Amino acid sequence: MLETAGTPAATLLGVLGLLVGSFLNVVIHRLPRMMELRWAAECAELQSEETASATAAPEAAPFNLMVPRSRCPHCGHQIRWHENIPVLSYLALRGKCSQCATPISARYPAVEFTTAVLFAWCGWHWGLGGEALAWSGFSAALLALACIDWDTTLLPDDITLPLLWAGLCAAGLRLTGTALPDALWGAVGGYLSLWLVYWAFKLITGKEGMGYGDFKLFAALGAWFGWQALVPVILMASVIGAVIGIVIKLKGNLREGGYVPFGPFLALAGLTAMVFGPSAILAAIGL
Repeated sequence: MLETAGTPAATLLGVLGLLVGSFLNVVIHRLPRMMELRWAAECAELQSEETASATAAPEAAPFNLMVPRSRCPHCGHQIRWHENIPVLSYLALRGKCSQCATPISARYPAVEFTTAVLFAWCGWHWGLGGEALAWSGFSAALLALACIDWDTTLLPDDITLPLLWAGLCAAGLRLTGTALPDALWGAVGGYLSLWLVYWAFKLITGKEGMGYGDFKLFAALGAWFGWQALVPVILMASVIGAVIGIVIKLKGNLREGGYVPFGPFLALAGLTAMVFGPSAILAAIGL
């Protein structure tokens, strides 16, 4: 719906992006913890009945994306509605909890603002229609995955697999400009290419160079852009990762084991491909 593209569509989707960004902050913070709780429950189920009963703990309170309500992690102050307005509340509170004055991470408004900008760009470029909504969802998923992977070195299946299937469905509905066969082979090629790199590296060095979540994320990018985009996207991710990795190493901020997650760079390459197109990536790096 290019005829509706422009400022009105950008404004409406930008406002929606602020709200979605606020929810993404919840996802980024809680989903890894939910995964840990799920893994703990699965481990308990594998124990014998006798062992499980001997070590059983009281049933934990519900913890998911909806409950409990957001609280200050320092003093437990429950966030009121007017303290939870995207970006504006952070500015009004001057970046501090209203109860205990503990600083609030600047990443919260950064995620909200970035989501709003991405959604606004989709509205400006595609207008108010299925294409803009599809790519807005794509943007939100990549932003959440990038932050989660940077924090925890995890790329949750809860996001990567729906993103992959959404790319195939969007191609089938002609919402992405990618033909369904290209999207299908993009998903296959994305997964297998990194899977082969993983095993080659492991056989040579005896170490794991990346996780299975990276395979699934690259497969999802292949589903959205088609197999033709795999080389530009992986090259862009590698260049970004190398530059940021060198900067982090020079500053002495490498995490334990010297590991830098690859998912955030894949996500950033995917967003770059969305905005500029995969061919522009090759041109930018001189290929």
